[in-house]
Amino acid sequence: MDKFDRIFELHQLFANRRRPVSLKAIQVELGCSESTARRAIRLLRDMLGAPLERDHKLNGYYYDTSQGLYELPGLWFNAEELHALLAAQQLLDRLQPGILTPHIAPLKKRLQGLLAHRHGGHPDIGRRIRILQMATRPIEMNHFRQIASAALQRRQLRILYHGRARDRTTERTVSPQRLIHYRSNWYLDAWCHLRGELRSFSLDRLQPVETLATPADDISEQRLDAHYAESYGIFAGRPTHTAHLRFTPQAARWVADEQWHPQQQGEVLSDGGYELRIPYSDPRELVMDILKYGPEVEVIGPGSLRKLVAEKLRAAISSYEKNRK
Repeated sequence: MDKFDRIFELHQLFANRRRPVSLKAIQVELGCSESTARRAIRLLRDMLGAPLERDHKLNGYYYDTSQGLYELPGLWFNAEELHALLAAQQLLDRLQPGILTPHIAPLKKRLQGLLAHRHGGHPDIGRRIRILQMATRPIEMNHFRQIASAALQRRQLRILYHGRARDRTTERTVSPQRLIHYRSNWYLDAWCHLRGELRSFSLDRLQPVETLATPADDISEQRLDAHYAESYGIFAGRPTHTAHLRFTPQAARWVADEQWHPQQQGEVLSDGGYELRIPYSDPRELVMDILKYGPEVEVIGPGSLRKLVAEKLRAAISSYEKNRK
């Protein structure tokens, strides 16, 4: 433990104890000698202005809180907290490169400087922690910032939205509710004034974007959660069906530990297989997840979902057979 970590731990020790702490207890907590413990006490009291007093009767040290709680001056983190903050920065940056980098860069530089000063160098977080995203669709950074700002400032947006399903562009006015990062891509949950209902918009399909002076309509958290969180995936809506899936013992090794939906129900079978029940409304995304398991999963019900998956599988087989001729 270096000097900075020792001072931080000593401060935490006094801040969390209601009774005086003996010198021996301080040595044990810091894992140091008596002389080192005494130097840390003097530094904390004389150089950092801590209200550190000694109770001669109880033979221990304590913080005098009569003038209020004491906090270390400046920005203090132990090594583990610094590493965690740098890792969090890496996560934010990898979620969508460039979105927060200009704003986080000064903090990252400061954190790296603290580590360099204390440990003779800083860890290369970019090499040691990697976040790999699949099927990411790039979005315009200025649009993201504008949409995020409108959501936070509660302003309506006028957008041109190109829907992939119908391959059609429409102009809409929306009241942004919240931004969602889902499966490596960004979506906007919003009240669509054109349709008169809640909708999800993929940010990469929104352009141009205009922020309006009109205040955004607010939808309660309970209503948003009921609409977006109760059903399966990004194709939200109140659940109308429950998918019943049966996985082979081999696939069960992975699926039994996965969460497909907050309200899912799973059961391990006697043969090592696994049955999963998932509420859903729109089957499109669920079908894609089922298909990726190929012969390792069977749709037991409902019949409409079983039929839809079977049709997709037959179409795939037909395409392969056709291309072989």
